[in-house]
Amino acid sequence: MSFLVVEAPDTLRLCESVQADSSARGGRAVKHEFLPPPEQGRRFVAHRRVRLGDVNRANRLRLDAVARYLQDVASDDVDDVADRRIDGAWVLRRTALTLGRSPRYGDEVELTTFCSGTGGRWAERRTTLAVGGSAVAEAAAIWVYVDRAGRPALLGDWFFDHYGTAAAGRKVSGRLSLPHPPADAHVRSWPVRATDFDLLRHVNNAAYWFAVEDELARLAPARAPVRAELEHRAAIEPGEPVEARSKIDDDVLSVWLTVRGETRSAAQLHLGATPGK
Repeated sequence: MSFLVVEAPDTLRLCESVQADSSARGGRAVKHEFLPPPEQGRRFVAHRRVRLGDVNRANRLRLDAVARYLQDVASDDVDDVADRRIDGAWVLRRTALTLGRSPRYGDEVELTTFCSGTGGRWAERRTTLAVGGSAVAEAAAIWVYVDRAGRPALLGDWFFDHYGTAAAGRKVSGRLSLPHPPADAHVRSWPVRATDFDLLRHVNNAAYWFAVEDELARLAPARAPVRAELEHRAAIEPGEPVEARSKIDDDVLSVWLTVRGETRSAAQLHLGATPGK
């Protein structure tokens, strides 16, 4: 089965129940560790050429393009496994990035991905983006495994047969940590386009970063992110009235997508120094 990305609202709210249950039992606080590739276990490598539609006006690989690369290499990895026992799909829970020199138009990006930890119903996927043999970005993403009915499901033997050695028994949390928008956040209508929706009629993972890039260009156009994080709380359905909320405090830009006051996604960017300062 291909690596499907499901973002049904009921599924994500079930994930919230998993989180609440974990918290009640004293679950771990969210901690992002960017572990190096394992010495043993499965690693998958793919390549992407940075195209004109992937960069902004400053020739920086945009965050939505990074998210698309991560989604594609994850899908390619699971397709390469080709295990008939895989009978579910994956829901993206959160993504954390550290960003160095940005890939530019025409660069060949090598993506190396592997499993760096597990929970009962989720797994962490680590991915390194490299240009010319040097790492330029690191990603750690939590994906929740769901069954055909869209319910979070326990990871089966098939998963550990392929990814268990690389994970090496490391446990990771599926909890979310970014806050909801404050009352003084700037609010504006966010037009969700027909092209933002994928085969499953839900806004694709990469499209959530469009609003982040737009607010970054509006509020800090000369600055680039050095760290970024985005959490998915619930899906956006066609026809819903979406608002983008944002707030910038010194070197931190926060962006939320909300529907009727409910947070659907939350993002936080740590910005590098302003050029010339």
